[in-house]
Amino acid sequence: MSKDRKLRVLLIDDDDIFRGYVDTLLEDEGFEVLEARNGTEGIEIFNDTEIDLVITDIIMPGKEGLETIREIRQSAEKTPIVAVSGYTGTPADDYLNHAKVFGATRTFRKPFHPADFLEVIRKLASALN
Repeated sequence: MSKDRKLRVLLIDDDDIFRGYVDTLLEDEGFEVLEARNGTEGIEIFNDTEIDLVITDIIMPGKEGLETIREIRQSAEKTPIVAVSGYTGTPADDYLNHAKVFGATRTFRKPFHPADFLEVIRKLASALN
């Protein structure tokens, strides 16, 4: 990563409101955020742009998060990936556990506390420098 640019985060989620919320959180922290509505768009952006960190939802139409994580891991072994899921109860835990197996660095269940989320993002970002 070049020292003269902001850390670039790829945010992949089919929920427009969630994407807007997280985009604002991250931009307020000084990150550059690129957004995708599904895994297919996310992979295209990832392959065409230098991305430092990925945040992806698990359940999305088209290419879902687990497949997206697996595909990113095939070409970028060290890029931090944060998986998020809005499902509640056991399905969410199962999806998030699978995300770790597929290569997610960290996982969060929606809704999450913004301070906790930002603390993890900051730690992952600082490890990149």
